[in-house]
Amino acid sequence: MTSLNVEMLAAGAAEPITSAGNAQLGIAVLAGIAVIVLLITKFKLHAFLALTIGSLALGAFAGAPLDAAIASFTTGLGSTVAGVGVLIALGAILGKLLADSGGADQIVDTILAKAGGRAMPWAMVLIASVIGLPLFFEVGIVLLIPVVLMVAQRGNYSLMRIGIPALAGLSVMHGLIPPHPGPLVAIDAIGANLGVTLALGLVVAVPTVIIAGPVFSRYAARWVDVPVPERMVPQRASETLERRPGFGVTVATVLLPVVLMLVKALVDIVVDDPENHVQRVTDVIGSPLIALLAAVLVGIFTLGRAAGCTKERISSTVETSLAPIAGVLLIVGAGGGFKQTLIDVGVGRMILDFSENWAIPALLLAWLIAVAIRLATGSATVATISAAGLVAPLAADMSTTHAALLVLAIGAGSLFFSHVNDAGFWLVKEYFGMSVGQTVKTWSVMETIISVVGIVFVLLLSLVL
Repeated sequence: MTSLNVEMLAAGAAEPITSAGNAQLGIAVLAGIAVIVLLITKFKLHAFLALTIGSLALGAFAGAPLDAAIASFTTGLGSTVAGVGVLIALGAILGKLLADSGGADQIVDTILAKAGGRAMPWAMVLIASVIGLPLFFEVGIVLLIPVVLMVAQRGNYSLMRIGIPALAGLSVMHGLIPPHPGPLVAIDAIGANLGVTLALGLVVAVPTVIIAGPVFSRYAARWVDVPVPERMVPQRASETLERRPGFGVTVATVLLPVVLMLVKALVDIVVDDPENHVQRVTDVIGSPLIALLAAVLVGIFTLGRAAGCTKERISSTVETSLAPIAGVLLIVGAGGGFKQTLIDVGVGRMILDFSENWAIPALLLAWLIAVAIRLATGSATVATISAAGLVAPLAADMSTTHAALLVLAIGAGSLFFSHVNDAGFWLVKEYFGMSVGQTVKTWSVMETIISVVGIVFVLLLSLVL
């Protein structure tokens, strides 16, 4: 959904597809979310199917005609995939190039060679944050966990002292920093400026990842002391390569899309003239599509060719990078359909009406809504997309910076207390060889710290910007 459409809905340009009152709409929202939660947690249904059924249930409980509810869902699904689908695909390709070329290993080895002792947790945060920029959270875990286990094993470090900072770096990138799917969809739904959101997201991310990573890992290591699970230490992929790309060129390739988007944001703020030639050029090269596409094309040469990969192998890398994201695209698309159904039945207006009589700031309200959906569904992406659809009308009269902060508030809320209904919970548990209780005391608490610290810094920024 484009920002223009959101503004039109917020301004009342589109009538709801149902005449239900606020009470019925409130019940419909709870019922729709309950259906999604039940299908995901109790019946273990795929999130795509659960979101599809939940969207139709929402429309039915709100008294909307079935054909109108179907149209709302399909419209939202199509516009969401159109808006972020290509970006997700490009991010997946860049991440796969980084992994298969040995570029990720090169970054890891270079930083670890210069770090040791007390500096190691900080090195792990840096590694995870840089690697996590172009990678999905699950891909980042699969890529980094072997490194975490090897560092802990060879250096005789506490697994939690090394692992928590790495997980914190990945999680913060996933929840707050585009081009990850959740933040991208929220930016699109709310009509926020991507460059400004990226810049403010980095401001929030730095102190958040420090507190939730190296600082908290000291306590996590005391609470949970588990040995490195030997069975989970695999051979590194880059050991089969003749050579690897250099450290500098690898980092430059990973950061290229971020730099291009930040340049666009800076020029937009300084020049502020849509007719200016420089601004028009930076608006093109700093758009997410062009920025990521440029990084992929550059990466083919600086990563793939630099590692001695043949054209056929690079082609295979690109091809295999796309298959795993099919599920992600479907979930994101269905989440967009659920978001559009929420908007079209009038839930956005209901939230807007209620918020006028509440003493809760809009940013805190957005965070609380995302927290509730996160706890219920277990998915940070679903929480982000759904919360963005609910609070989008609140952004109609916001400044550019506050609209960006609204996106970050939602992103922070979407990370709150990962537990047994989150796939990431079980992924961390199995990789680190922990019990459910140990995973709660480390991973779940870390996620909660990220969420709470994140919203605190968002609220502090709202006071000065």
